[in-house]
Order: sequence, then C-alpha cells, then structure tokens
Amino acid sequence: MNIQNTITRTAAETALLEAYNHQLSDLPGDGAVLSARDLLLSDLKDAGLPTRRLEAWHYTDLRALLRNVPAFDGAAFAEAVAPLAVGSSVLTVLNGRADAGDAPQGVVVKRYGESLLDGTAAGDLVERNAEDAIGRINGTFVRDGFEIEIPEDTILLQPLELQIVQSAGQSHSRFPVTFGPGSKATVIERHLSVDGRQSLVSSVSDLIIEAGAEVTWILLQQQGDEDTHLGQLNFELGENASFRLFVINAGGKLVRQEVHGVVTGEGSDFKLRGINLMGGDTLTDVTFTLGHDVANTTSTEIIRNVLFDRARGVFQGQIRVAQDAQKTDAKMACNTLLLSDDADFSAKPELEIFADDVQCGHGATVIDLNPTHLYYLQARGIPENRARAMLVNAFVDEIVEELESETLIEPLELIISEWLARHA
Repeated sequence: MNIQNTITRTAAETALLEAYNHQLSDLPGDGAVLSARDLLLSDLKDAGLPTRRLEAWHYTDLRALLRNVPAFDGAAFAEAVAPLAVGSSVLTVLNGRADAGDAPQGVVVKRYGESLLDGTAAGDLVERNAEDAIGRINGTFVRDGFEIEIPEDTILLQPLELQIVQSAGQSHSRFPVTFGPGSKATVIERHLSVDGRQSLVSSVSDLIIEAGAEVTWILLQQQGDEDTHLGQLNFELGENASFRLFVINAGGKLVRQEVHGVVTGEGSDFKLRGINLMGGDTLTDVTFTLGHDVANTTSTEIIRNVLFDRARGVFQGQIRVAQDAQKTDAKMACNTLLLSDDADFSAKPELEIFADDVQCGHGATVIDLNPTHLYYLQARGIPENRARAMLVNAFVDEIVEELESETLIEPLELIISEWLARHA
C-alpha cells in the first residue's frame, strides 16, 4: 500500500511560492541567476518557513507568525526622505528600485540589478546553511540594491546613506560592500516605511572589511506598524581592522535582524551596539553569531531593549572562539527594560570556546524602572509619563553617545524620543 504525505502549506508559504511564478518573467537575471533562484525556491518549497523546531528560530516561529504576504505592487510609489545626517551622500532603493545618482566621488557603485542581469551576482544567491530562511527568501526575489567598493586608503568625510524606502507590497534588496585596506567610512543602512500599507521587506548586506580599515555601520529600521522586516548582515573582518556596528530597531510588526560575522585577521576589533524599541503587539528578534578564528582579536556586544504593551523581544547571541584563537577578548551583555506585565523578552547568550588563553564573558538582565528614580523626578513636578520617558532615554542614550558625532547622535536621539513619546 502506498501512503502519500501531503504537505500542508500556510497561506504565507503558498503566497510566496505563487509570487515567484507571477514575478518570474519580471525578475532580473541571466540563466545562472535563474538557476540559483530556482534552487532557493526549491529549498523553500521543501523546508517551508522555519518553526521553533529549528534551534536558530526557537523563539521566533516564522511559520506561525507570518500569516500573510502582501503581493508585489509594481505600481507602488515611494519618495526619498531627507538624510539622517546633514551632508550625507544618499543612494536610494525606492520600492525595490535602486538609484545611484548621489554616489560619493572615488567610490565605485553599481546597481545590483545590473549584476543580476549580467550573471555576476549568481554566486551571491546561496544559503548560509539549512536554517537560512532570510537568505532563501531574499535570493529568490531580490531585484536590486547596490554593489559598493571603497578603494584602498579612501576616507569618506561624510556618511554614506543607503536609504531603502517602501510604501506597499514587497521589496527585496542586496548590498555587497567592500572596504579596501586602510579605508575609513561611516555607512547608514536605513529602512523605513512612508505609509500604513502592509509591506514585506527583506535585505541582505555582505561586508568585507580589509586590513586596517575603520568602518562604522548604522543599521536603522523604521518600518510601519503592519510591516514584516527580514534583515541579514554578514561581515568578514581583516587584520587590524575596526568595525563598529549600531543596530537600532524602532518599528515593524514582525522583525528578524540577523548579524553573522567572522574575524579572520589578527589585531582586529569588533563592537556591536543595539537598541530595540518594542511596543504594541509586535515581535523583534536580533540573532547574532561571531566567530573568532585567529589569535589576538577583541569584540564587545551590548544590547539594550525596551518593551511596552504586549511586545515580545528576542536576543540570541553566540560567540565562537576557535582553537587557534588564543588571546581572544570577547564580552557580551543584553540588558532589558520590561515596562509591562504583558510584555515578554527571551535572551540566549552563548559562548563556545575551544582555546585556553582567552577572556570571555556574557550576561543578561531584565528589570523595570527604579521606583525611587521615578519618584525623584515626579517630586520635582515632572509628570509620570514624561519621567518614565526620561529614564528610558537615559537607558538607551548611553549606546547612541558612543557614536561620538553630533551629526549622527542628534537625529538618532530625536527618533528615539519621538518613538517613546508615542509609546511611553
């Protein structure tokens, strides 16, 4: 007797599979790119969306949480907004369409859509591993983005902003960026929604930071209240290189931001600073992995989370120290303000250490506001809501101030203050 197992797909899984068939003739790419897309789609069809049975998705059951997928809307229109920092060069991706009109002098910029058309992007469209749902979805549907090369010893005096603006439907973009030896740059990867219509946005940034480069990367996510944001940032850090990554989530209904890095050069230093602002009935998941593969490297990760209402948050952080990575100094901390009895936060810091001469540690805290501090402010005539917002601001401002640039600190503090004014 033959027994056939019928795969029951969710509405979101069905919509993704059907969307590929509807968009196939419109997706850019040569034969190699089409083959790569087909392989990713086949894996998506076979595996489905990840569930809590997969360790990397244990706290974010995407199959259950992603209940519907908006259709791709080729007629949707979005306009660029003012840059976060005055004087920045801005490269825009508006509803999935890239425009490199404001590329900085001396920086090589190519639209990713062109790399799809000529087939040079085919090698990018692969999964990191069997749990890489974001890479699978993004690679299947990616239409545009930017390939950026900052040449050796190039110094960008002003920030470069990658502005990804969405108004409705779907947007899937990609950003391979190479920082040449000795280069210095600040890049702002900014995702935002301009109206209340539902969107699904995926983005993958692949960074190569070569010897002696100094890079600050600000990842600012401000999607709409009904939007799903699936982001991934991968990086490789070379000898004596410095990489500061600031991740700020201040929007979105369902957010999964992954950061995956590998340290391959001695003398390098990595810093991750994160601020996650969560309110309403939302979920924000930051999942981070870092591999120290060589000796004499350092890293520190500090994540600050603020939750109101029925919001849920997740931080998964894993540091792996290889056997040859002696003298590694790695520390990780996750601190959470839980400001509602209905909110929930899950923290899972991990260390895997195979070397014996290291300094490594991790920790996590979950607290409410100190009532003594709140009383002190109210006793001086400050209303309770304002007093609570001031204390929360103080909790996260410490992270922003590490940027040490008023042109960046002031607009970020304004974004945080406005978010708190709506939720506190």
